[in-house]
Amino acid sequence: MAYNFGIKKLDWYIIGKFLSTFFFAILVLAVISCVIDYSEKADNIVSKKAPLLVVLNYYKNFVPHITALLFPLFIFIATIFFTSKIAYKSEIIAILSSGVSFQRFLRPYFIGGGFLCLISLVSNHFIIPVADKQRVAFEDRYINDAMYIAPGENVHLALSKDTYIYIQSFNFNNGSGSHFTAEKMQSTRLTEKLMAEQIGYDSIKKLWHLHGVVIRKNDTLREQLTTVMDTDVNYAFVPKDINNNEAQKEGLTTPQLRSFIATESLRGRSDLSAFYVELHRRTAQPFAGLILTIIGACIACRKIRGGSGFHLALGIAISAIYIMLMQLSTTFATKATLDPMIAVWIPNVIFAGVAYYLYRRQVR
Repeated sequence: MAYNFGIKKLDWYIIGKFLSTFFFAILVLAVISCVIDYSEKADNIVSKKAPLLVVLNYYKNFVPHITALLFPLFIFIATIFFTSKIAYKSEIIAILSSGVSFQRFLRPYFIGGGFLCLISLVSNHFIIPVADKQRVAFEDRYINDAMYIAPGENVHLALSKDTYIYIQSFNFNNGSGSHFTAEKMQSTRLTEKLMAEQIGYDSIKKLWHLHGVVIRKNDTLREQLTTVMDTDVNYAFVPKDINNNEAQKEGLTTPQLRSFIATESLRGRSDLSAFYVELHRRTAQPFAGLILTIIGACIACRKIRGGSGFHLALGIAISAIYIMLMQLSTTFATKATLDPMIAVWIPNVIFAGVAYYLYRRQVR
């Protein structure tokens, strides 16, 4: 038996309806999101005198961010909306009555969903992070308060296999910190410990200026204690290396994010779960859109008394469950010991099972 895998008029019709509904929904979402976001940030933008072109550039980068954030949900709502409409007009009944199998009917949904999945996949890994970097920079300058590592959020950093530093608190606005410690190890033995009351970074000389320094050296036979009021030291790190602001992960392309994780792991940083979640989310999220497309098609393909309203209400309920599962699983990854990759893919696996169940019900 020969199979014809060409795209027919039926496919183009459904794909056209699918994509036009999706992009219209995204356009409406983008406009509403920009209005709401500006209303929340207007006071800061005006008080800090952000230039008009800078503000417009921010919203140019904000739109891809919010679109990517809600991509799976809007592809799901769009699928339910237009499928319910054509079902209400009895078009699906006519299609299936003409001898088209339900499996064949779903082909344009796979094509349209796969096309959007591919766009989202490329955008998540390479395009949206570039826009997010500029968006986060704008928010740091005009919206957020100064980046500050509170005393309770102490920074530990391994500069090499035998050199470790500790900073109790650091202010990124003026590049200064307090209660700095640098330790040099030889195997398991502490050979030198430098303590400074204040530390500041000189961006011109590329040196760290230390104030109120006490140096303790130990050669196993004797101990030497030295006090210095001020000194400059060339340490192998800069302020951005101790920035614990997790928002920076959004501004890194996937190759940069992988490099960042590898570097921070070598430096001994342990709180990298959020970065691993972001790395795996960029792949899992587009496939969630494809899975939700199939679920939406299976739910909305039957003509029922409630019409589009019932289908949309059901779609919103399922979307809420998806968000809850994603939030719950990522919380276990960032706050507990659940593997980030497993956490990100759990909702997809569960909803893939739901999609298969709904599909089997339709092809009985």
